[in-house]
Amino acid sequence: MSKFTVNGKAQNFTGDPETPLLWYLRDIVGMTGTKFGCGRALCGACTVHVDGTAVRSCQIQVGDIDGQAVITIEGLSADGNHPVQKAWRELNVAQCGYCQTGQIMQAASLLKDTPKPTDQQILDAMSGNICRCGTYPRIRDAIKRASGKA
Repeated sequence: MSKFTVNGKAQNFTGDPETPLLWYLRDIVGMTGTKFGCGRALCGACTVHVDGTAVRSCQIQVGDIDGQAVITIEGLSADGNHPVQKAWRELNVAQCGYCQTGQIMQAASLLKDTPKPTDQQILDAMSGNICRCGTYPRIRDAIKRASGKA
């Protein structure tokens, strides 16, 4: 059995420990904000935080997160007003929106570790998150705004 938390709520999972965290979150817990993209950790759509670190939930198995804390987009802010979420809305970052929860989770992790990132640090941190609509300039600008640099 794996015991961990998701957005502060205790979880006890007795199923297959090789179940990807992504499918646990979406199919068992019902938190569909975390998206399936490629299934190979190449696109970033499934990004969540595990013990404060951005990870691709399609490649993390539930059996590997015993005792850890998982935060999804639903748990990033109780009222949806995390600085990154606010900046995203203010700058109308999303176009189709599919990748945006992963983008937001990656950006929040970046700002936690690097509160005032340079353009290069933003580029490096966000390079594993793909946006098919090409909203990269707005993503960068929103990260700067959330950091207080814009």
